[in-house]
Amino acid sequence: MSENLIEIQDLTKVYGSGEAAVHALRGVSLEVARGEFVAIVGPSGSGKSTLMNIIGCLDRPTSGQYVLNGRDVSGLSKNDVATVRNREIGFVFQSYNLLPRFSALKNVMLPMLYVGGNHGGEREWERRAVAALEAVGLGDRLRHRPNQLSGGQQQRVAIARALVNQPSLLLADEPTGNLDTQSGGEIIALLRDLHAGGATIVLVTHEPDIARQAQRVITVRDGYSSTKNTKGREEN
Repeated sequence: MSENLIEIQDLTKVYGSGEAAVHALRGVSLEVARGEFVAIVGPSGSGKSTLMNIIGCLDRPTSGQYVLNGRDVSGLSKNDVATVRNREIGFVFQSYNLLPRFSALKNVMLPMLYVGGNHGGEREWERRAVAALEAVGLGDRLRHRPNQLSGGQQQRVAIARALVNQPSLLLADEPTGNLDTQSGGEIIALLRDLHAGGATIVLVTHEPDIARQAQRVITVRDGYSSTKNTKGREEN
């Protein structure tokens, strides 16, 4: 098995055609090792969001190769990509995306409904969801609905939901964007703890202070990428 969880080679993404064509990505190549914590940064319109969507199997490249956990996903059918996305990637979004009528426990159980039999029946799903919520410090909030939780607690529920299927990759898109400084710091501390426990994390952010919490920063600008160790030198 490769030491890299993500291997991207000469990735391009073009929207439209002819004179109206927009080149969002122009030959991006990068790798993310298993167990690494990487941040992706870039200004608006840089291609950062396009790269994130491709890494998350939410969009497809125009050309190039994307290998995730040893499988080339760049040319898979929509159904196969959906399967990879559900099994391999846990998503954390800025807006939490919790169902308001569901308790924290029920929200965390949802991904297992999509994956199905791999995680047993409802009793096993509940056990795993409880364990995930306890892992993010919310073992005493299992029955609370989102409107009974603070923003930081809601994001913790979202992280538990992302982790419950034990994905290969945790993809966090601006996870502190809706939080105050203290709550945001707590979420980053939680991500660092998860990384210390072996999780592979790709964090998308526009905040330099947040990006520096990762091991390595990938900067996207004008469709090109460069990478910099948070204590090292920049490389193209």
